Amino acid sequence: MGLIECKEVCRSFGEKVALDHVSLDIPEGKIFGLLGPNGAGKTTLIRIINRIIMPDSGVVLFNGSPVTQADVEKIGYLPEERGLYRKMKVGDQAMYFAMLKGMSSREAMSELKKWFEKFGIESWWNKKVEELSKGMAQKVQFITTVAHRPSLLILDEPFSGFDPVNAQLIRNEILKLKDEGATIVLSTHNMESVEELCDGIALINRSRLVITGGVDDIRHKYGNNNVELVYTSGTPVSSVSGVFDVLSDGGDGSRRVAVLSLQDGTDNSAVLRHLMDNGVVINSFRELVPRMNDIFIKLVTEK
Repeated sequence: MGLIECKEVCRSFGEKVALDHVSLDIPEGKIFGLLGPNGAGKTTLIRIINRIIMPDSGVVLFNGSPVTQADVEKIGYLPEERGLYRKMKVGDQAMYFAMLKGMSSREAMSELKKWFEKFGIESWWNKKVEELSKGMAQKVQFITTVAHRPSLLILDEPFSGFDPVNAQLIRNEILKLKDEGATIVLSTHNMESVEELCDGIALINRSRLVITGGVDDIRHKYGNNNVELVYTSGTPVSSVSGVFDVLSDGGDGSRRVAVLSLQDGTDNSAVLRHLMDNGVVINSFRELVPRMNDIFIKLVTEK
């Protein structure tokens, strides 16, 4: 049972179906990627989990019970459409959001000061939001999302607008929050971040759940049994017949690189033994597992 369970969730806006019987589990203490093209239904599902809108049918469970407004206080939500008040001072605004989540003034001040120091932005406390760049404002909003130590974090495109240094800073903090026990839902189009951070994913397309599961499991499921072989020139791999087809074979000097397509059901260790028995001097051998970006494109365009 996951921390969040969505069971047959449906939601329409007029004649537009946003979610069509979507069921998925978000496991506790993991980073879970919520993926899909624009307009697929991801934001609608996030808003239902946060009780911003209600489903037409189906149910969302939080720790096994229908999600309540009290549960929402345990959620930190960073929406894609950032929502800071431009005329307010940064510190006042951060305090306001923290206290909305049930923190006392003293608790909020103590926790926010720690985060401002961690991000090196103490001098921003008395600035107005309108004085901040987009990236600066997003740092502040990230802090307001996590300051109350939520058990569930929902981050919608959290790296948007950040330079590589600050994007890595946010990635590191997300991993630390996971290590401290938080469950994190990451909605993003950045497939590199999915591979780097996520334990599992759900892909929604055209209002329906297309696939869900562990990232490594899904990448291997959509693999095509190809491997890369780096070997020392001598016996050419193309001269070895058996349990594979040679898709390419080339290189410079004594180092050659070949891509092999293994026959279904072929064990990697058996291929290695077969190559060595036929005089191929192997330097390295690895599976060519497809990237999440390629799988995303394949599944979305197929539908």
